[in-house]
Parts: sequence; structure tokens; C-alpha cells
Amino acid sequence: MQNTFFQFIQKGGPFIMVPLLLCSVIAVAVIIERMIALFKASGDSGRLMEGVRELVMKGDVRGAIELAENTPGPSAAVVANGLRNAHLDQSEIERTMEELALAEVPELSKRLAWLDTIVTLAPLLGLLGTVTGMIRAFHFVGGAGAKNIGAVTGGVAEALYATATGLTVAVVSLVFYNFLTDKVREIVGTMELRATQLLNVLATMRQRETTGIR
Repeated sequence: MQNTFFQFIQKGGPFIMVPLLLCSVIAVAVIIERMIALFKASGDSGRLMEGVRELVMKGDVRGAIELAENTPGPSAAVVANGLRNAHLDQSEIERTMEELALAEVPELSKRLAWLDTIVTLAPLLGLLGTVTGMIRAFHFVGGAGAKNIGAVTGGVAEALYATATGLTVAVVSLVFYNFLTDKVREIVGTMELRATQLLNVLATMRQRETTGIR
């Protein structure tokens, strides 16, 4: 198995295959880390919102704050921020939640740029391997003619190995990059939804306090 792996690297050209191998390792590490982080961030904030609405309607804002603070995820953090500023005007509450949401987005997108870079870089490295492999093949054609067919086919094989590896790394990285990017958009959309829901809950609470309805 180990010999087969090193033979594969040798056949594709170490100067191209080693960077491609490094790209694949980085891509796998980023994919695993981001999937874990994003699935944690996309917790059940709908249940949180139901609990917050119930507590706020009972007048227990402190209890709602504690509930939000003890719930993981950026949506819960935005809700907790809005509740802590419930004494402010509606527009000011909205601005504080928006500011926190904007601060959360870079954390959600962290290291996705690496994956985006690998999507672009891997095929280019594969193309470079194709060029160097063909140069090697033509070099042997010019130097040995038809006497050393093995050297010629070795150069062509090097080009194909590098191209296939580069495209494979890029395709897999692209699929997960799009998936993770869509997951970030979904979490950001959920944050905006929970912020709007909280504003509506607080507006209802203030209306009840004004009219004296319980």
C-alpha cells in the first residue's frame, strides 16, 4: 500500500504531486473543521425562540436572557443581545443585533477562502504537471526517437496523473465549498429571522404594557 502510494507520487511527478497532496490534506482538514463548526452553529433556534417568547410575554425578560445565553450558536447570541438591550428603542435594538450579526459572519466563513483557493489552484497545478510531463515526453522523442518508447509514455503518464489528481482535488473541494457556503447563508438567514421575531415579541410586550393588557 505504501509502495503503491509512493509510486503514484513518482509517476505523477513529485514536484507537482506533493503540492497537490498538500492541497488535498488542507482541503480535508478545512471541510471537517467547518462542517463541525457550522452544524454546531445551526442548532435548534426555533425552540429557543418559543421559550423566549413565552418568558417575555410573562414579563420574565431576565429568564429569557439566561435561556438565550445558555443556548449555543450565533442566533442565540443575537437574541441574547437584543434582550439585554430591551430597554432601548426598537431601532436601537435592531442596530445592536445587526452589529453582532455582522461580527458573527466572518467567524462562520472562516477558512472557506482556503477551500476557494484550492478549487482554483489544484487544476492549475494539474495543468502545470501536464505541461511538464509533455515537455519530458517530447524531450525523449527528440533525444531517443523511437528507441526509448517507455520514457516517452512515462512523460505522457506523468501528465495524465497530475491532471487527474488536480481535477479530483478541485471537484471534491468545489462540492464541499458550495455546500458550506450555502450553510453559512442559511445560518445568516436564521439570525435575521430570529432578530425580526424578537423585535416583534418586544413590540407586543411594550404594547401590552402600554394598554395594560396581560
